Amino acid sequence: MGTPKDKVKFNVGGRIFETTATTLAIAGENSLFRAMLDEKWNVHSNSAITEYFIDRDPDYFAVLLNLLRTGELYIPPKIDKYLLYREAEYYGILDHVRLAKWGPFDGNRAQLAQPITDWSAANGTLAYTIRASPSGWCCLAQGSVVRVYDWMLEEHPLIHIAHHQVRDICWVDDKHIVISSDKRLANGGMSLFNASTGESRCKFQVTDKSSGLAPFSTASTLDFGSDCKFFSSCENGNEHHGIGNWDLVTGKLINFHCSPPHLSLKKASRLQWLPGTNCLMAFYLDCAKVDIILFDFRDNTTVRLLTEKHDRPCDRTIQDAIVIEESSSICALRWNGALGFMDLRSTARGVNWRNTEDPFASPYFPKLAYHEGQLFSSFNNRISVHSGSDWLRTSQLRHSDFGAIHDYSIGGNRLFSLQSTGNIINVWETPRPPII
Repeated sequence: MGTPKDKVKFNVGGRIFETTATTLAIAGENSLFRAMLDEKWNVHSNSAITEYFIDRDPDYFAVLLNLLRTGELYIPPKIDKYLLYREAEYYGILDHVRLAKWGPFDGNRAQLAQPITDWSAANGTLAYTIRASPSGWCCLAQGSVVRVYDWMLEEHPLIHIAHHQVRDICWVDDKHIVISSDKRLANGGMSLFNASTGESRCKFQVTDKSSGLAPFSTASTLDFGSDCKFFSSCENGNEHHGIGNWDLVTGKLINFHCSPPHLSLKKASRLQWLPGTNCLMAFYLDCAKVDIILFDFRDNTTVRLLTEKHDRPCDRTIQDAIVIEESSSICALRWNGALGFMDLRSTARGVNWRNTEDPFASPYFPKLAYHEGQLFSSFNNRISVHSGSDWLRTSQLRHSDFGAIHDYSIGGNRLFSLQSTGNIINVWETPRPPII
């Protein structure tokens, strides 16, 4: 219940609304309402403002005001949801709409939302890489082009990497991405872009000749660490393979961890920053063997956690690996969909294998992901969700109409899966539990 002193009156597009400052405070620090109620809003006025005029659509304002009052989002049939999102963005409460629309992503309760279908293969080029942002955006690599979709699944200007193939994409915050390509680092082969506008912000080049990273090297697999640092697997023909570490603010190369010659490492297939140990895990997969390496950039040390030669049936070959810091373990995924686990603190015991998916299937693009206590593994046209201390399979995300899953990524309470047929992006969301 509000008091007369707490009452606030709005004139929105000619319609009068009354609410309380307590209700408006729910909108948060960055909202328009917080600014309007600030004592410094009108420093030249000698009298208190009794009514605030906002030149916007009152029907949409009414929906958003009820959201602040109740915590629930009800969209009447006459309201266009995309225009409502725009209005929420104007008032600075888009996060409230997101939280009301769906809850934290839970693979066991996820539902298939509308797919992204309004794009096609350019010159027959298929997309193989998709990355989700912390705010529910996504971007995908398609040849020399990166496509970006915002939270409303609307496409932004294309990012063109002229005459070069995109190798990887990495979100470094809600608004910016780093893109690596097959262009030489010295010529701008890795750059920071504004995801919304496509504007190039800076190019990361080789500035330290003593680092051992040749200026004609190229960048590939990316990952963002902490303290505004990011990493890239770098290569130069048959020499100078290793991991580069760049400062995101200055664009300077901090150091380059050259792979020891006896390890015979080339391009990493996955990089994963481990904030709990301040180390970087690198997973290497080539035609001869698999390696899982731990890099410590504090003292430039390297620990080989696992190596496996390809002298076994292909269905038993490890295709991906991920570290689960909460349980101090490494999860590996075989070509046949089987999961294996290894103690990160003591790797001498090797991998304990379990959960064979289908030894007779022809698998495509097996991949692992970890999110909020749940483990995800893709296999053909489905993504399995594994939960609990024993990582038992508890559900599957599957849509058989669009072929195998090339890639998938989780972020911003969404899972995006890139399908092989028809260039389809399926979007999975978790409904918010009803307020009782």
